Parts: sequence; structure tokens; C-alpha cells
Amino acid sequence: MLKAEQILDAGSNVNDTLTLPFELRQKSRLVADLDSGRQILLSLPRGTVLRHGARLRASDGSVVEVRAAKETLSVVEGQNPIELARAAYHLGNRHVPLQIDARGLRYQHDHVLDQMLTGLGLSPHVFEGPFEPEHGAYGHGAPHAPSAHDHDH
Repeated sequence: MLKAEQILDAGSNVNDTLTLPFELRQKSRLVADLDSGRQILLSLPRGTVLRHGARLRASDGSVVEVRAAKETLSVVEGQNPIELARAAYHLGNRHVPLQIDARGLRYQHDHVLDQMLTGLGLSPHVFEGPFEPEHGAYGHGAPHAPSAHDHDH
């Protein structure tokens, strides 16, 4: 079985790919199947979050690119920035990982959260796509920095 312990710079040539949902891209220890079918053991520093496009050095010298898997997401789009800010506040208050872009907000689909936002006057809809939530205030923007939500409650 291959083993990966090192994250590389983006310029490395890719030999294989590893497609994972966000939940698994947060695990520092994981056995997974590469897209080619080979198995790999991830043994990364605690708190590592693998982002789409991250590259790993495998024990055989090959380079594996991480890809964000399509997931079922809820999407809130709108032109009213106050409504979107209110939605982000309430989702953040519940420690929901949240992707923010120019169109709006995305979070892992949850009908209870959808109902909450509907009650706030928004119209969440379901979408299948990659999920890349914010790093968190303590992530310092690094592509594999720990999330602010990597703590015990």
C-alpha cells in the first residue's frame, strides 16, 4: 500500500488522483482508494485539511492530486447582502462549515438548516457539486491549515 506523508507545491507533475468529500479531506489519518484503484494511507500532520488541487508525495515517489468530490449541498443565492449576511451569521452560530462566493452560500445539505433559512425569507435549493468551505479565522489562508472548528466543544 502506498503512503503519503508530505504535501507538495502545486507545480509537481501528477501521476494519480484522489477524489474525496470534504468530511474525508479533513482526516489526517485515512486509508483511501485512489481513482486508479490503488490504496493509499494518508498520514498527514494533525489538523490538515486537504483542499481541491493539493498534491501529495506518495511513498513510491509518485504525486497524487486531491480532488473535491461532488456532494449534496444546499445553496442560498441572492442579491440582498443583508439577507446573506444574516444567513451566514445563523449558520456560523451553529458551527456549520460554509462556502462563501460571489453568488452566495453553500453548506452540506441539511433539511433542518434549509427550513431555518426559509424562515428567514431565503430560498435554499439542493445542488450537487464540490464543497470547499472557508478555512476559518485561524487558518491564515494556508491551503492545508487547520479550520477554526477543529476544536472540542
